[in-house]
Amino acid sequence: MRLPRRQFIELAAAAVAAYAAPRIASAQSYPEKPVRMIVPYAPGGPTDVITRLVAQRLTDHVGKQFFVENVGGGGGNIGMGRAAKAAPDGYTALVVNPSYVINPTLYDKVPYELGKDFDPVTLMVLTTLVLAVHPSVPARTMSELVALIRANPGKYSYASPGTGTPGHLVGEQFRLSLGLDLVHVPFNSAGLAVGSSVAGHTPICFASPSPTAQQVIEGRLRGLAVTSKARSRSLPDVPTTAEAGFPGIAGDNWQGVMVPAGTPREVIGLLHHEIVAILGLADVKERLAVLGFEPVASTPAEFARQARSEFDAWAQVIRASGIKAQ
Repeated sequence: MRLPRRQFIELAAAAVAAYAAPRIASAQSYPEKPVRMIVPYAPGGPTDVITRLVAQRLTDHVGKQFFVENVGGGGGNIGMGRAAKAAPDGYTALVVNPSYVINPTLYDKVPYELGKDFDPVTLMVLTTLVLAVHPSVPARTMSELVALIRANPGKYSYASPGTGTPGHLVGEQFRLSLGLDLVHVPFNSAGLAVGSSVAGHTPICFASPSPTAQQVIEGRLRGLAVTSKARSRSLPDVPTTAEAGFPGIAGDNWQGVMVPAGTPREVIGLLHHEIVAILGLADVKERLAVLGFEPVASTPAEFARQARSEFDAWAQVIRASGIKAQ
């Protein structure tokens, strides 16, 4: 049963008794004014859509406005840099996707320090990536695709949503780990990448389920595998890469909430509690499913561990591939 907001704040304050009394008192009245949620990308993408869904529910639950501020540019770096400089008072939150852990290696310089400038709140949701091919490709399994590429070096290409995106990095993981002569073709969005594969221009693609699943269901693409640990609810008949015999090919796309480092723990606890409750609502789960995402609602510590693990893993792929931001 969900605790009333006042009761939860009192319990959170008691758990952090080491904090000074005036600081706790200020957290008990939080929030006293609107809270901005920075999305470091343009409106309309998955991060923006999910943030707006959560922000509206936070507004309803907490009684003060949570509003979205889109700060696009620099592959997310401009918005993340702005959030890193914000006061750690609970009135700025940042919603991040894997670019948060990818960009420090992808770019020569980023305006934030991973693990230092932000405190995690929760990894909200995640989605898998789909390895799909045009129906003209004579491969019905991942093993057959690998054999086909090896037998035809340099002939096949794969589409991704852009340089340094999870689709690109998983594609490079696929290419490097299996020693494949495979050409990468970046696009400016997952929709464009999938569209190129549907048209047969780039016969292979790595993209999220939201633009891919319906194309597979309707036969315009053939789904060979998903890169998550479990099968996707939107494509239940498509095996995971591990089931297909390639457990080393793995990756997710996700959305998580951070706050500037030093934000009071009681405030982080309140935000975590409210967001987890929102992600558990049936209608929110239904909306997320339409977008191709599954709720996670991790603890702050779990989110921190995953971010560090993914930073290490993708840094290896980026360096091995020689990828640089364009």
